[in-house]
Amino acid sequence: MKSAKNEFRWSLFEELPVVGIMRNISKEDADEILPGFIGAGFTTLEVSLSSPNAPGLISGLVQQYGDHLNVGAGTVIDLQDLQVALEAGAGFIVTPVVDEDVIRYCAANGIPVFAGAFTPTEIVKAWKLGASMVKVFPADELGPGYIKSLKAPLEKIRLLPTGGISADNAQNYLNAGADGLGVSTGLFKADLISNKKWTELKDYLRRFGAIVKNHTQN
Repeated sequence: MKSAKNEFRWSLFEELPVVGIMRNISKEDADEILPGFIGAGFTTLEVSLSSPNAPGLISGLVQQYGDHLNVGAGTVIDLQDLQVALEAGAGFIVTPVVDEDVIRYCAANGIPVFAGAFTPTEIVKAWKLGASMVKVFPADELGPGYIKSLKAPLEKIRLLPTGGISADNAQNYLNAGADGLGVSTGLFKADLISNKKWTELKDYLRRFGAIVKNHTQN
């Protein structure tokens, strides 16, 4: 299996620790969205493998935006998906579940992996297998209070709550102790994209980015 062509930069991620999750968005729309995404300070982009032509989209985004963004692949559930993602040039991997083979391979080969888990047992297992961060998914089922409760006994485990997060509740998750956020439609607003309201989306991205920046700088 090939290793990642697009090396993940932790320093870039830490500038604004949000993984923007792009799903079912065309390359044409991505080219309208990403300048505003980058301009708002976002640095890390996940492309879901469930999206049409995901490998081609990842390759194109790495080539065009790789100087400014960490570009990775999400919805990776087995080694076959992992190979597709890495051959496309993904610099990091996101899974929705604890897949031992995927996590072990990434950990052994220096590829950041954000492994999906929900219960405390799953979260600790993913971390011990070598997950770079644990994606707590679906976070909106129990909300920020769940992240706070997890962080009490698991303070050393880096948590990335994902699911149902938007500019309206991001601060609550950060205050609860989240080490980063995974955000899909709460960042890439489907109504604004479908109606091509690029200026409104750019303003929203700037507002969301400012919330996270203010938290990390204080």
